[in-house]
Amino acid sequence: MKPQTQSDQGKSVPGLRERKKARTKAAIQREAVRLFRAQGYAATTVEQVAEAAEVAPSTVFRYFTTKQDLVFSHDYDLPFAVMLQAQSPDLTPIQAERQAIRSILNDISEQELALQRERLVLILSEPELWGASLGNIHQTMQLMGEEVAKRSGRDPRDPAVRAYAGAVFGVMLQVSMDWANDPKMDFASTLDEALLCLEDLRP
Repeated sequence: MKPQTQSDQGKSVPGLRERKKARTKAAIQREAVRLFRAQGYAATTVEQVAEAAEVAPSTVFRYFTTKQDLVFSHDYDLPFAVMLQAQSPDLTPIQAERQAIRSILNDISEQELALQRERLVLILSEPELWGASLGNIHQTMQLMGEEVAKRSGRDPRDPAVRAYAGAVFGVMLQVSMDWANDPKMDFASTLDEALLCLEDLRP
């Protein structure tokens, strides 16, 4: 039996039911994004997505409350917060964030990463989705600000914390948009190098 390492501690192995649900959810979103890109977001129905994913429409809505959620729903905000909290307090905020992001990206398969890029391209190409994404952007920036505030012992409403979180998110957004235009770009390394440029920035 392989001995448990320190990095394995605290990680729970999903049961069979959880893994099956995760595969079903991923398959539905993958088919949805494929159809949206091929036919257009407005022209594609939830029923078509269900048929492509070989599930009932009710199953689609069990995992995705709205049609927009088929594009926006992802599970990275919570893992990012957990990963960031797990980083050594000796690290600077940007070092902790770079390490947390690297950890998440290292656990993502090439297929999943390709799907996330397709989601991004879709959001940028559909005005309705781009407008709707502003809510997600606000939520992510708020989460980032809260985590930075905890690490630095400051109030999330502190102007310095908000400015720092905005700068970090701005870099992430710019790299993501570049990635949408260049599928051959090494997203993980490019993002890491870009965030390194903020090393001297302090909240």
